[in-house]
Amino acid sequence: MGDAILDNDLEEVKKELGDVLLHIVFYAKIGSEINAFDMADVCNEICEKLINRHPHIYGDVVVENEEDVKRNWEAIKLKEGKKSVLEGVPNSLPALVKANRIQDKVAGVGFDWEKPEQVWEKVEEELAEFQLEVKQGNAQQMEAEFGDVLFSMVNYARFLDINPENALERTNKKFIKRFQYLETKAKTLGKTLKEMTLTEMNVFWEEAKSEK
Repeated sequence: MGDAILDNDLEEVKKELGDVLLHIVFYAKIGSEINAFDMADVCNEICEKLINRHPHIYGDVVVENEEDVKRNWEAIKLKEGKKSVLEGVPNSLPALVKANRIQDKVAGVGFDWEKPEQVWEKVEEELAEFQLEVKQGNAQQMEAEFGDVLFSMVNYARFLDINPENALERTNKKFIKRFQYLETKAKTLGKTLKEMTLTEMNVFWEEAKSEK
């Protein structure tokens, strides 16, 4: 699904949505067979949730901006019985996505920086701490500090309205395209990449960067 969306392949998005729908129908069928719930219950549940969590639309609550909406959302969920605003972050999420969700959740209750500049200062602080551990050569501490760098970069991306997962995947795709261009050019010379010098490879890499 993610690849299809990033590639703007609407035909593939349609197919992937069908796969998602199949799972929904499948589990709803299982629920109905054991008299636990059916498709109507699933639809009613999400409708009630959306109504309850959007009082600015379905009620008389007044909000000024998106941040007000997020704060209300998290406050309502706590009233529904959740002990922590972070309960809604699945443990199974990839680390990068999870970091983004965590930061978004805590920001919804006001635990956040005020300006992007403050977040960037934190990034620089974490980079300095990481470099210090690199010089010390402690592998465990290097990993810990590198994690802090990534976490702070994800936070900075959030302030700039950049989806870090999408940004990284775009770079992955870009690198793959350029590297495969390099492989193709090497074959035209009758060489493998191992037989080429870095200088030779860099010539084709620069060519790949100019390719649209």
